[in-house]
Amino acid sequence: MARQLIPWNSFGRSGYRTVMRALTRHRCWLLISLVASLTGAVVPAEAQETTEYFVGPPLPPLYHPARLERMLIEAEKLSPLTSLLVARRGELVVERYYRGMRPELTVNVKSVSKTLLSPLVGIAIRDGLLEGVDQPLAELLPDYYDRLAGSGRLDPRKEELTLHHLLSMSTGLETTSFRNYGSWVASRDWAWDQLRRPLVCDPGECHAYSTGSTHLLSVILSRRSAKSLRAYAQTTFFGPLGIRLSEWDRDPQGHYLGGNNMALRPLDLLRFGQVFVDAGWHDGRELVPTSWIEASWRPNGVSPWNGHRYGYLWWREKWGGQQAYFAWGYGGQFVVVVPGLDLVAVLTSSLAGPRRGHSRRLRRFLDRYVIPTFAVQGMPVAPSRLADRPLEPAGHSLPGRTTR
Repeated sequence: MARQLIPWNSFGRSGYRTVMRALTRHRCWLLISLVASLTGAVVPAEAQETTEYFVGPPLPPLYHPARLERMLIEAEKLSPLTSLLVARRGELVVERYYRGMRPELTVNVKSVSKTLLSPLVGIAIRDGLLEGVDQPLAELLPDYYDRLAGSGRLDPRKEELTLHHLLSMSTGLETTSFRNYGSWVASRDWAWDQLRRPLVCDPGECHAYSTGSTHLLSVILSRRSAKSLRAYAQTTFFGPLGIRLSEWDRDPQGHYLGGNNMALRPLDLLRFGQVFVDAGWHDGRELVPTSWIEASWRPNGVSPWNGHRYGYLWWREKWGGQQAYFAWGYGGQFVVVVPGLDLVAVLTSSLAGPRRGHSRRLRRFLDRYVIPTFAVQGMPVAPSRLADRPLEPAGHSLPGRTTR
């Protein structure tokens, strides 16, 4: 039995879903009372006590029962999977925990932390802390650029770097991830260590996935907000969702690590994804600008190591015939948003024990079992405001971009 993840009237937008829920879930006593008062008719007390009046056709089913059963059987085989949660139309349909995981426990979500930064940048632009995604890094980090110039390491191309390049992993700077991660976190200044690295291509010309890029976003957000990243995130985004962020790693200067090692509960991740499938709305207000979500999901490049397209800190792929946008962390941590199905899925995995091929198996599981289970016939029209909007490649008048 599905249970409600978010109150139906908290989605903050009109449309098919809200109207249908209001019609199908609420008794029509107000209408009946109004008619009775106008006509002088009396509604019998026994009718008031025993009769429920609903209007409108029933909503289409949330899932295909046989496919759901098969999906859960397949999930049991996916060691080291620790949780599987799926919400459809705001209803928590699946909540399964495996191998000792419990609802109250947090998970190190690894690089899902990168995607968790995405709404914070959009909020900062909306609130005027940042000018837009074309704002130069030299303007945002002047002390580091002065240091580059003083050390003779200021490649003129680095002056072309902007927020857009950090968000899309297209700085061209040598990565601090993968084989370079250990030396990067051992350095005395993580922001400097990323900026000092050589350019392996011109800015915007290649996809260079790097935790150093998202850490620069952490430093920028902290400086511009005059708060720690954790405090800024808690106040502007996670707090309104009822999520309390715990401590995580900091660099030698005290800045929270941007893009890795945040810890959240699976249900917290589901609430995060729900805001995105609901076009940024929560509890009757636009928590994240809808235009920012559209910009975040536009493709900006393709990863050379996995072939997936990348937006602003979101991966994108077609699974089960549906366009999916997802956050992806090492070891099998996923938050998947499918606007066309009004669906959010969360998968977490243990970081202990063998994991070879596990993320690949999870992606296949999403493609073959999860998405098809919820792609039932009789879908509502435009279940998400973003479901029927074509997202053109970046560079076509992105919201929040300046005209430099």
